This record gives sequence, C-alpha cells and structure tokens, in this order.
Amino acid sequence: MSTFTDAAGPRGVRTRRPTPADVAAAAARGDVRAWVEAVAALTEPDAVVWCDGSASERARLLDAMVGAGTLVPLDPGRRPGSYLARSDPDDVARVESRTFVCPSRRADAGPTNNWRDPAEMRTELGEAFAGSMRGRTLYVVPFSMGPVGSRLSRVGVQVTDSPYVVVSMAMMTRVGTAVLDRVAAGEPFVPAVHSVGAPLVAGEDDVPWPCNATKYIVHFPESREIWSYGSGYGGNALLGKKCFALRIASVIGRDEGWLAEHMLLLRLTSPQGRRYHVAAAFPSACGKTNLAMLHPTLRGWRVETLGDDIAWLQPGPDGALRAINPEAGLFGVAPGTGPTTNPAAVEMLARDVIFANVALTDEGDVWWEGLTPEPPAHLVDWTGADWTPADGAAGRPAAHPNSRFTVSATRCPTLAADWDDPEGVAVDAIVLGGRRATTVPLVLQAESWEHGVLMGATVASERTAAAEGQVGELRRDPFAMLPFCGYDMADHWAHWLRVGAALDPARRPLVFQVNWFRTGADGRFLWPGFGENARVLAWVADQVDRARLVRTDVGAVPSPIGLLPAPGALDTAGLAMDERALAELLAFDPGAWLRETERTEEFFGQFGDRVPGSLRAQVSRMRAALAASAGSGGHGGQ
Repeated sequence: MSTFTDAAGPRGVRTRRPTPADVAAAAARGDVRAWVEAVAALTEPDAVVWCDGSASERARLLDAMVGAGTLVPLDPGRRPGSYLARSDPDDVARVESRTFVCPSRRADAGPTNNWRDPAEMRTELGEAFAGSMRGRTLYVVPFSMGPVGSRLSRVGVQVTDSPYVVVSMAMMTRVGTAVLDRVAAGEPFVPAVHSVGAPLVAGEDDVPWPCNATKYIVHFPESREIWSYGSGYGGNALLGKKCFALRIASVIGRDEGWLAEHMLLLRLTSPQGRRYHVAAAFPSACGKTNLAMLHPTLRGWRVETLGDDIAWLQPGPDGALRAINPEAGLFGVAPGTGPTTNPAAVEMLARDVIFANVALTDEGDVWWEGLTPEPPAHLVDWTGADWTPADGAAGRPAAHPNSRFTVSATRCPTLAADWDDPEGVAVDAIVLGGRRATTVPLVLQAESWEHGVLMGATVASERTAAAEGQVGELRRDPFAMLPFCGYDMADHWAHWLRVGAALDPARRPLVFQVNWFRTGADGRFLWPGFGENARVLAWVADQVDRARLVRTDVGAVPSPIGLLPAPGALDTAGLAMDERALAELLAFDPGAWLRETERTEEFFGQFGDRVPGSLRAQVSRMRAALAASAGSGGHGGQ
C-alpha cells in the first residue's frame, strides 16, 4: 500500500485516502505501480494480484468461481471447457442511463451523450469507490487492444475485483506481461478502474454474482480514464470493449487522425481469387454477426471473418485506410443464433465458452430461443427456475433476451488465418445499414466520400413492435455509434470527412448502404437475406473493381439518392424472385425520400452549427434532384 488511506494502514499508520483525482494523476505520470497503489488505497482490497493471462491463472480462477457458485460447469462431453453464469437480475445489460462522458466542456460531449461536470463526477466516484473492494481481491489486468506492438494497437490496464471479468478480459483482449513491458518503456496506457461495488464485511458470506443497484460507467476522454462501478456485466465491466475500444478510442482517433468504429470486418474472396476487405456498421438487430460469419450461397465466393463488432481504421503510408479488429474474442447475443441464421457461430460455441443468462438443459448443456426449432421439454431458465414450453408460450423466455456468450476469436471456424496481422488490412468498401421496411433500397452506392458520410450520419432503423414505441418510428443511430461515440456526434462526422480527405483518392474505400429488411405490401421480406446477402457483397466487389481497375462496363445507374445496380448487374440467378419483386427492392419513391431529407434536417437541428456544411450541402443537392425526379414521375429501380 502507498501512503494514502484514511483508515489505519500497514502497522497502524494513518494516512490520507486518495481521491479519483490522485488516481488520475498517478496514471498521467505513466507509473502503473503508483496508479495501482492509489486505487488500492482508495478501494481497500484484502490483496492485490497482478495477472499474466496464463492458462494456469485461468484454471485457478475458473475453479474458484465454480466453488463460489458464480459458474456452473457444463457437461464436458457435450460442451467441453464451458460454463454458465447467471447474473443478478439487476445486472443483465448495458445501462445507458448511467453511462457518462465527461469532458471539461459540456458541448464537447454533444447532445446524445450523458454529460456531467468532471470535478463533480470525481467527487461522486470517490464516495462510491471508497472501500468498495474490502474483503475482495484487486486484480491488475494489463491488456492490449490489437496485436501487441502493432502501430495500430493501444494498451490499457484494468483493475477489477471480479474474477469473472479477469477471465473474460483474457478472452476478449490480449492480456500479459508484455503489455507492462511496453508501458514501462513509455507507451501510454488507458487506466480503467472497475469494482462491482459489493464490499464484504469480515465473516460475511458472498453471493454468486455481486453487484450494486447504483451503477456508474464513466469516461474522462481528456485524461483517457474509465471508471466503472456496480456492475459485473459485459459492456459495463469488460472495459476494453465499448468503453475503451469505442468511447475512449474514438477520442484518441479524433486527436490522432484515425477512426474507432462499431464495425465488423470481413474478407470477401471471389471465384477468381480476388480479395476485398469490407468494414460494415449496423445498429442492433440488423444481422451484423451473421454478415461477419456469412456462408455465401453464390458458388465460388468465400467470406472470412476478421472481426465481428469493432474496427480501428487508420490511414496507412500507402494512402489506403487500414483496419484491425482490436479485440481477441467475441461477446455475442445468444438468442436468435442458430444453425439457420448463423451456422458458423453455432460451431464456434462448441467448446471453451462462458455463457451468461442462457437456459440449462437436463443433460448439462445450454439452450436459448432460436438454437433449435422446438425447445426441450424441460429447462432451468436464466434465473435458475424450472421452465417448460408452456412458460414460453405464456411469454416467459428461457434465456434472457440479452443473454451472451464469450469465446476466443480463434474458435471461429470462418476466422481468417491472418486476422491478427499487426499491419491490418486495406479496406476496399464501407457498408452501412439499418432496418427499414420501406424507403431504402436493397443496396445503394454513395456518389462520393461526402455522400457516404451523409449515409453514415443518417443511419436509422424503424421500430418494429408497439412495445418499443410507435411502429415505423425512426431511431437514428449514426454509424451505429450513437451509444458509443466519446464526443459530439456532429464532430464525429466532421472527423470522417477529414480522414477521407487524407486518403489517396484512388485507394479510398467506396461507401454503400444496404437494407436487408424491405417488405412488400403483404408485410413479408422481399429479400431472403442470410447467405443470399453474398449477392449484394458480390455487386459491391464488382463496383470496387470498376473503380480500381477503371472498367468500362456499366454496373450502376445514377439516381437522386445514389448509384443503384444496373439492370442485370446484381446476380439473382437461382433465386425464387421475379423481376417485379427485384424492381420493388431497388425502387425509390421521390416523395418518401423528400420526407427523408426533412427528417434529416430535423435530426441535424439538435447538433446546431457543428454539422459540417458539406453534409448540409449534400442534403440540399439530394432534395433538388428528388424534386426534379418527382416532377418527372421517376421512381428508379431496374
């Protein structure tokens, strides 16, 4: 212990307890040990353990959690090396209302983030964290986001009193002493402080999933700090994920000239062996993981997974936009994952997985809605209660809707062999999409980088159930980053424009918008989706070829909203789809799009004069073209 604590320290010496500002000052000096000592003096753990990410460390922690009731071992014959965790019902998801971004100026957080004055927040955190680890062990977890030593990677150190977090961080990031070596050599680190907020009194029995009803997930972007209190769940507690890799990294990227984005990363290979790298951003419930592990139905085409959730994109010395997946594992939603929707994911989850809040079968395996067409006759649900199909029919799910799996990326059967190349990959195309029953065509290409940024800035999904709000109401989620951008969202769009301007125009990625969810008059989806989405990716690849190789054949036709596939350019051979359905998929209604531009201007209004003028100009240009098209009766499509 250092000389900080108010209570009697070692040998009864009374000294001052540090504040979060003291902790921040130690981190700012780059002294990891002094920082850990300051956190320990504030939180008062019984012991401090420095983690190395080794297999033996993992085994010890798993055994201890089984003994504590935190983990239930699954049948080793059916699901070897795998465990089930049941969280407290109060701790099952990210808590956006308790997630704060605290720059010095409120305006820098923007209207879509929860802002608190940093000094006031530090005072609150000091009160919450004081003594929060009593009776527990403080674990020090040094981790790298991205391959250790890559110029595209960044490092952090998380302290936590949750062994569940330690094991999960070792799956989701690269944990080890090599990270400490880099920090000792002068590499900056992101300091991340986490406590479940459940101190133990001597002799008091613990609970399987300790947490606190009061929760804080706090980011100080200027000092690159993360403080999380009260939750042991995923995105609230695995601080390398959304907190570091998106909220803090987006600010680092803004300051250094690169992008941290909520994007999958995949490699598409044509029958001729040409490779294309695609980064894609989708809001939740839009098929992101399914696309990352796509099984193409088009003969000869292949998809390899590079990342399923987050991509860091940096201009390279060759003028291309190079990308890495900063994570080393997958933390995915279980419900809806099945042999039809995502066979690669089902195979990936065969062993060495930690499941959270799914159901347990009588045979010691796991189950969730969507895993099989019919549920087993009896289960133990995510709360530990008995469950039968009758309960499901009554509206009580066996697995929590946000139940999760944590697994190493190396378990993914579609993972590219060079997925962790420290040089990353050069991105050829950026794909953006939301869930829209109407208006947005199946696929659309941006006419320019500026137009592509407008597409990203206006990504939206329509609400699909009355319980979520008014059916058809648009929920804006720019670049799928609304909950994850660590600064003003309009400044984020301006940063996209700056990054694009720094790229070689000949190597700048093309930008596309897709919509797998358009419906016909009968309410049914017009596009079959899943593996058939490879047909859209193949057209994207053809467009990249036309741009890179200066091909003269026509693959797209202009419209007021962007470039649409030319007649015959989208391969639909073998699909049970007539020309009328395809035309409806690719059609645009000028009147509907004029209303879309009005909604866009209304959305932009909340960001004031921070909205880049070039985006407003793009909206004006589109409105004029749409008005002319409406006057001529044009509706686009093949």
